[in-house]
Amino acid sequence: MRPTSRRSLSAASINSLPAERRRAFLESLSADEVAILESDWRFWARPEQLAPAGAWRVWLFLGGRGAGKTRAGTEWVLEGVRTGRMGRVALVGATYADVRGVMVEGVSGMLRAGERDAIAFEPSKRMLSWASGAVAHLFSAEEPDGLRGYQFDGAACDEFCKWREPQATLDMLMMGLRLGQDPRAVVTTTPRNIPALKALMAMPGVVATHARTFANAANLAPGFLAQMETQYAGTRLGRQELDAELIEDNEFALWQRAWIERARVRDVPELVRVVVAVDPPAAERGDGDACGIVVAGRDREGAGYILADRSGRGLTPVGWAECVARAYDAFEADTIVAEANQGGAMVEAVIRQAAPFAAIRLVHAHRGKRVRATPAAALYERGLVHHAGRFPELEDQMCQYDGTGASPDRLDALVWALADLFPAVAEANPRVRKL
Repeated sequence: MRPTSRRSLSAASINSLPAERRRAFLESLSADEVAILESDWRFWARPEQLAPAGAWRVWLFLGGRGAGKTRAGTEWVLEGVRTGRMGRVALVGATYADVRGVMVEGVSGMLRAGERDAIAFEPSKRMLSWASGAVAHLFSAEEPDGLRGYQFDGAACDEFCKWREPQATLDMLMMGLRLGQDPRAVVTTTPRNIPALKALMAMPGVVATHARTFANAANLAPGFLAQMETQYAGTRLGRQELDAELIEDNEFALWQRAWIERARVRDVPELVRVVVAVDPPAAERGDGDACGIVVAGRDREGAGYILADRSGRGLTPVGWAECVARAYDAFEADTIVAEANQGGAMVEAVIRQAAPFAAIRLVHAHRGKRVRATPAAALYERGLVHHAGRFPELEDQMCQYDGTGASPDRLDALVWALADLFPAVAEANPRVRKL
């Protein structure tokens, strides 16, 4: 094979050959030809991982977990710098730690994918630099105004739907995307039904590509794919997180996303009471359901605040109890509220081992989940509960729960927390027993 002919090939076409022909073909290549193929992203990339043709302002790559979104954005920037189309680049993520850990130093980040480019990273300056003079600055979506004063000819944004201030940050970025003849940005994310994503999709000059998690099976652990298929195939969460579908909120759900958005806050006032609520998994080792752990508080004016979602899947009793204890200490909580329907003695015992001096309140569900959740939803409708930040998994459960389907673990914990903080909710959960 001569280097010019390889342009008609792709990794997919080679891998589709019978094993003997594939091995013979690869063995026929020279060392130089192998090196060329190994370094050619356009050869290995799937079609949806390559920037679309034509005139566009923003390339929106909607992909499932592990679908290769970050790598696609990384390679697009690296190619732009190599060809001279980009000289001033913005790298934007949910937090600075995310930008550095994923977009710069991660397995699909700039330093790993761009090893042959000799990129210099200066963490103190939050900047990457190339020998050509090109630079890339790192920005956090927690601080939209941090983009003020900068200007760019290219930008890469990772996990847009995870950002705390997605619309404000995108607005500031687009105002700075003004250098060169054709400044462009790539935005990669697993889709979620948030206003900022819908607005971005409707914006002129935006072109979208999609990729399912399973499209990147060659680069993912088989055990991971098998577990995802078993647990989430066909579910709303699976369609969103694995198939990259934009799932609309359930019109029959108790919560509306608009209620959450209009009451979202960045700063929390002094709180008079803080609780950590836990909905333990039904399975003894936590191999099935997630353990819902939500931290909430109430201020002197009677408003509630959701402070954290520390829920986790696959935790043993000792594991989730330690998560509860850490949250109790981190937020200086007054009480741990734990649902005890799945074994009150065990629940109290494992929490007591991890937090021996904590105040623990065991609660028992004597009514259906929808009945118990309705008063909590009413608090949101009245604007009495604020989310201090974004809690995507919790909010998705809230805006999809209509009283049917699987047990909403994070939502259960939220309801128990609000039942403790608000008398109106507590009245809908009778026979609460304090120990």
